[in-house]
This record gives sequence, structure tokens and C-alpha cells, in this order.
Amino acid sequence: MNYTYFKGIPNKEILIGIQDLHKHVFEGEELEVSELKVKRQLLCCVAIDNARLAGFKLGYEMEEGKFYSWLGGVHPDYRGQGIASHLMELQHKVVQERGYKTIRTIGRNHRRAMLILNIKYGFNVIETFISKKGTHKIILEKDL
Repeated sequence: MNYTYFKGIPNKEILIGIQDLHKHVFEGEELEVSELKVKRQLLCCVAIDNARLAGFKLGYEMEEGKFYSWLGGVHPDYRGQGIASHLMELQHKVVQERGYKTIRTIGRNHRRAMLILNIKYGFNVIETFISKKGTHKIILEKDL
């Protein structure tokens, strides 16, 4: 497994892989390139097995010193192999090297594996809210 990252929008092949995997992980939701273009200091961490995208983790700058870990997922064929953990470690290493002091993420109660992973990696629950779509969300944050 090869882990790497891209500052900004990745090349076309990787981008298509992220879009396809995003659609699969997030119940058919499309990830538009226009959404990525407006994210300040976009960081795309990916796991690649040969030429196949196994997982991704996207994030961007919320404000000076604070990074938002936005979206991520691992293909079902690769789950249970520690890929999400490796992607999280890579993302945290890169953002810390860039001088960020805090990282934030938002989880959903029904995605328990991700919540557990976030807590395992030192995130603390700081708030909860109900989204416009009526989904219960959990805000987690960690000092780097």
C-alpha cells in the first residue's frame, strides 16, 4: 500500500478515484470538483494499492491555525487493514508540519467506527448539533 498526499486538487486519475469512492461511501452523494476548488489549503491524503484507490482523507484550513478534517473513506475491499488509521496519521503529520495547532472533524453517530478511531487518536467531543437535513452530528477536536 502506498500512502501519499496532494496539496490542492490531485491529478485527474486520483480525483476520479476519490469521486467514485466518495459516491460509494456516502450513499451515492456526488463530490463536485467545484466544492474542492473553494477549500482553502486543501489537502488530499490517499492510499493506493497498485493503481487502485483504496482510501482517501480530505481536509482544508478552517482559519489560521485550525484545520478541518472533512471527508474520508476506505473501499469495502480494504476495510479492517488499518488504512483509515494510516491516512489519519499522514494527515495529522502534514498539517502539524504546516503549523496548524488544532484539527477538527464532524462525525455522525451511525458511523461508529470513525468515531472510535477519532477518539483513539486523541479527539475530544466538544459539541453536537442537528444538521439542516435532520442528522445528528458530533463535533470533535484535537490539539496537535
